[in-house]
Amino acid sequence: MSAVLPVLATRLSAAAEAAFGTPYDPELRAATKPEFGHYQSNLALRIGNALKLSPRDVAARLIEKLQIDDLCEKPSIAGPGFINLTLLPSTLAKAVNEPESFTGNGQRVVVDYSQPNVAKQMHVGHLRSTVIGDALCNVLTYVGYDVIRQNHVGDWGTQYGMMIEQLLEEGRTAESLDLEGLQHLYERARKHFDADGNFADKARLRVVKLQSGDPETLAGWQHMVDVSLDDFEKVYALLGSNLAREDVVGESAYNDDLPQIVAELDHQGLLTESDGAMCAFLPGFLGRDGSPLPVIVRKSDGGFGYSATDLAAIRHRISALHADRIVYVVDHRQALHFDMIFTLARTAGWLPETVPAEHVEFGTVLGPNGKPFKTRAGGTVKLVELLDSAVARADSLLEGRDGVDRTATARAVGIGAVKYADLSSDRGNDYVFDLDRMVAMTGNTGPYLQYAHARLTRLLSKAEASTEVTELKDPAEQRLALLLTGFAATAAQVAETLQPHRLCTYLYDVASALSTFYELCPVLGSEGTTRASRIALCTATRTVLQDGLGLLGIEAPDAM
Repeated sequence: MSAVLPVLATRLSAAAEAAFGTPYDPELRAATKPEFGHYQSNLALRIGNALKLSPRDVAARLIEKLQIDDLCEKPSIAGPGFINLTLLPSTLAKAVNEPESFTGNGQRVVVDYSQPNVAKQMHVGHLRSTVIGDALCNVLTYVGYDVIRQNHVGDWGTQYGMMIEQLLEEGRTAESLDLEGLQHLYERARKHFDADGNFADKARLRVVKLQSGDPETLAGWQHMVDVSLDDFEKVYALLGSNLAREDVVGESAYNDDLPQIVAELDHQGLLTESDGAMCAFLPGFLGRDGSPLPVIVRKSDGGFGYSATDLAAIRHRISALHADRIVYVVDHRQALHFDMIFTLARTAGWLPETVPAEHVEFGTVLGPNGKPFKTRAGGTVKLVELLDSAVARADSLLEGRDGVDRTATARAVGIGAVKYADLSSDRGNDYVFDLDRMVAMTGNTGPYLQYAHARLTRLLSKAEASTEVTELKDPAEQRLALLLTGFAATAAQVAETLQPHRLCTYLYDVASALSTFYELCPVLGSEGTTRASRIALCTATRTVLQDGLGLLGIEAPDAM
């Protein structure tokens, strides 16, 4: 059966056309209170205002033309002219038994996310991009997109020239260093670069050698890349991310394309020389002082900035990957950069108007003091240490619980708690990293949803199999069933808006409705068709919770 809401909307629109000659959008919404039924529409008020008619009279005429006897009870009119619709229990039951599914939509979406830097350990700043990106890829795949993941790691540019030049001055080789050693090397090189102009000049020239393919420089750089990617894979495995080595397409992958990027932009008259650098000045992009802001595609020393790399990536994703949609999961501080890059790429003809390019912005992870999350010493919090802390906290909560694989469950609950806390708030907002709140078994948390799933699993293990809902007599049953029919629509909404918190809110509503259902509707204690129908409703709820958590990248343990 197709989703109930679109069917109702189509029929109400047809009623408007029959009564008033225009197929208005009914804008059906879930009712705010049980006494208003399941859905409400303010269509009569809008038509009444447009045609200078009484909204209640308009509502009566709409209901006269509305053909929904097979789906709903008799519609009612409330207040100034709201139309209330209540689904028949049989309609709800059928919708639960025959959930909506998706097929391929023929669209390819490229999702760029995570983006750690080579020679640096992943830190808390990479958490949001990775978690949000994974969830969006899962949802986009679920609704029918062909998803291509791209991990645009920072493996090119000035810092590698600095580090390799620092190694040469120290008489050492990159092969002697692990990732932690490389990070310390970067810190020494950065200080040297900032304090010594002569060293800074040599480092910049070393970048040009790297970009030109100098064998000695490339060998040191390649070791840095290999060591870093090995470490990234371990962090992704702990986080439960779907990113793989083959998804890594770093800045270096576009190096050979960069001269052509500059040549094409220059040929189109889009570049201007400014202090030796080649820049694009786009209309409407001004600094705080009102001066034009440049997109620097080639620096004065002959090297290429990351703007050139981003332009090459866009061109590759359109011409080689044949993207119909491009999504970038990058923090809000890069909003202006991507606005300028997308504008320049469209101006150059590399990014067609028919292909949306969307910057999925997100806020900052804050500490308990409300400031960006740092270590006590003021340093950046390593992601692996943060995740280990979450798993340890979850493990302590499981102490003394029987029948639980404590190690596996602690990992699922701890990592799931971190992910859910990140995803459940509007991604544009900052949020406070509070482990105590994250791992709580009550409230809008990952463990609360995981426990709801585990509780259902335990209940169903004691019941006979039943997969068909046949009756929904109690309002608590109907409320739960109505929510279950909205899973596909919620996933589609997340795929459109790229806002995963909408799925979190939906799943929390399902778990809350399930809790009320438990209190008011005995399952194993009921008999006959009521028992069988409630077991089937529990089975459907378990599936929605499991699938929904899966889309968020969160495991659903069978026992907790």
